[in-house]
Amino acid sequence: MDDLENKVAVITGAASGIGRGMAEAFVDGGMRVVLSDIEEAALLSAAADLRDGGADVHAVVADVSKAEDVTALAASTLEKYGAVHVVCNNAGVYAGSRPSWESTLDDWAWILGVNLMGVVHGIRAFLPVMIEQDEDAHIVNTASLAGLVTGGSLYGATKSAVVALSETVQLELVGGDLKPRVSVLCPGLVDTNIFHSQRNRPARFPDAGPFPSGWDTEAARKAFRRGTSPRTIGEHVVRAMREQRFYVLTHPEWEEHIRDRTARILGGDEPTMLPPPGG
Repeated sequence: MDDLENKVAVITGAASGIGRGMAEAFVDGGMRVVLSDIEEAALLSAAADLRDGGADVHAVVADVSKAEDVTALAASTLEKYGAVHVVCNNAGVYAGSRPSWESTLDDWAWILGVNLMGVVHGIRAFLPVMIEQDEDAHIVNTASLAGLVTGGSLYGATKSAVVALSETVQLELVGGDLKPRVSVLCPGLVDTNIFHSQRNRPARFPDAGPFPSGWDTEAARKAFRRGTSPRTIGEHVVRAMREQRFYVLTHPEWEEHIRDRTARILGGDEPTMLPPPGG
């Protein structure tokens, strides 16, 4: 994917955060972009902002936890642009960091439906089209450093699954001598609204587990606000696609944590959590 000019990209969770940052970076690269999100008002606002800057964008409301919504997103993309070259399965939610056994089944259903099944639905809806096109194409699945380091409760479990799924799909594509390639994005703290994910929690999952005692909500908000800008993450993604790089690690200060976990796995040791970098 060295030449992005006039290529078509689809981004879920595109109304804000990392999705919006990727959209801006893709537009600057000359791409046409399909923006998708569950938040209609925010989605239409983001699309209008990009169009005002001269971008060729198309907005589609979709709940990625519903296979039929993602199938409709693929159909709308093809109807609008006739092809798809990049798919960013990026939509994600955060359900808190309480002990896993205190999380409700609704918590599990919601976060697995978006963070993992949203990626599954994106792969199933778009990858066969990309293979049939027989052109250079790329899938970017948004995981997290929580998928590579110890801890993370429900969120970490979903992001670990996204890393494993991405590895598998990449191997299958290379083994089948097929043109599409995969990258898995594993950022650290980014200045996004994911801490406020409850705003998009569907009514069908009403039973939310309690926030853990002692949780410093304001400190968490401040930490996210100090995070890397979404646009910077988008530029990392563009470089990774151009370089055909699979693992996209945007926060090198966490490398020691990845090494520590790997060493513990190889040594058969029990997991532990190192303090955050700079903490």
